[in-house]
Amino acid sequence: MAAAQRIVIENGAIATVDAADTEYASGHVVLAGNRIESVGAGKAPEGLENVVRRIDASGHLVTPGLINTHHHFYQWITRGLATDHNLFDWLVALYPVWARIDEPMVRAAARGSLAMMARGGVTTAMDHHYVFPQGSGDLSGAIIGAARDMGVRFTLARGSMDRSEKDGGLPPDFAVETLDGALAATEETVRRHHDSSFDAMTQVAVAPCSPFSVSTELMRDGAQLARRLGVRLHTHGSETVEEEKFCHELFGMGPTDYFESTGWLGEDVWMAHCVHMNDSDIAAFARTRTGVAHCPSSNARLAAGIARVPDMLAAGVPVGLGVDGTASNESGELHTELRNALLINRLGAHREAALNARQALRLGTYGGAQVLGRAAETGSLEPGKLADLVLWKLDTLAHASIADPVTALVFGAAAPVTASFVDGRQIVEDGRLLTADEDAIARSTRDEAQRLARIAAQG
Repeated sequence: MAAAQRIVIENGAIATVDAADTEYASGHVVLAGNRIESVGAGKAPEGLENVVRRIDASGHLVTPGLINTHHHFYQWITRGLATDHNLFDWLVALYPVWARIDEPMVRAAARGSLAMMARGGVTTAMDHHYVFPQGSGDLSGAIIGAARDMGVRFTLARGSMDRSEKDGGLPPDFAVETLDGALAATEETVRRHHDSSFDAMTQVAVAPCSPFSVSTELMRDGAQLARRLGVRLHTHGSETVEEEKFCHELFGMGPTDYFESTGWLGEDVWMAHCVHMNDSDIAAFARTRTGVAHCPSSNARLAAGIARVPDMLAAGVPVGLGVDGTASNESGELHTELRNALLINRLGAHREAALNARQALRLGTYGGAQVLGRAAETGSLEPGKLADLVLWKLDTLAHASIADPVTALVFGAAAPVTASFVDGRQIVEDGRLLTADEDAIARSTRDEAQRLARIAAQG
């Protein structure tokens, strides 16, 4: 790091989210190239060479960047539809629309989803994309390209479906892939785009959609493919009571036992939602170190229920936060999930003891890094880790009278992002993207949403 250009951040409150939850009321962070060089109390060390910028973080809280562990970018262009439906009815209403997406639509939707997250403090994003209509173009390439252009660290969970309406599933027949086609396309995506290096900006996971839209063969073969290629595995699990009933009727067992029977429990696996988990399920996830992407706003929007996050954490299950698709979380922001995770879990059995502000922040940072398999590289502010961090402005009307900055961030209104850095590069300044034109993105997403609506209406 001796020759690297340095950025010095001083005078801000710092929540490192390290193993000891170290915090500084007024401290410094020094970035050297794309790494964090030092973190500590007071001013930065004297005599640093090659300092290209100094940032006065007075009135701010500095945290690790937020990490999103579950999303469906394409849904950005179908927001505000089926707003009074549960999950299965919502899927029935929207699958015929989603089955008409194409590459320009997906590119615009990805840019909209990424822009909204990035301007709200997300530095590592993921997308679980599983809808690949025949002749729709290079959808994976469009999504990965959008993340690269935005400057956000990214995991593409290359999804798939092979159980369509004719097989008792929900998607239209032309919107699914064959077993062999899905496996081949997934392997090609991994080989083309996955980067296993420490500072990788793009990684790929194998991600069949869900038990009710995927054959057992695709689940089992997908797990084997992921482990042969050395990448992670992702899917939806235990989201609704209807899913549990479906698994018992079709497979003769509950979702967790089904996942275990197909090779889908392990420290290289993370599941979205996991709302309906009994004690045995949680114990199995803890024993195998299977991760969970908790999506509180989407779970509430679709009336799925309240996930047992406090019990998962107590058992040692890795848990991160997810936005989920913006057709079931129209705001598309991860910052709001910090607050909603805390508040919604306090409606559950543990009440006011369910989560506190620091646990919520950990879910959105280090917990997410664990779930994505990147806890050695990001998720906390520690020397040697990647320079992914956010400066939250907390001295305005919305937060200035809250003495504790972490409480202000989690319990308070959505805090403005003064600066967000990914890999040592600033991508947000004063709440606006530096890497993309937000107004142009808004126009393109509106246009593509209207085009999709017209096509869907024509049948």
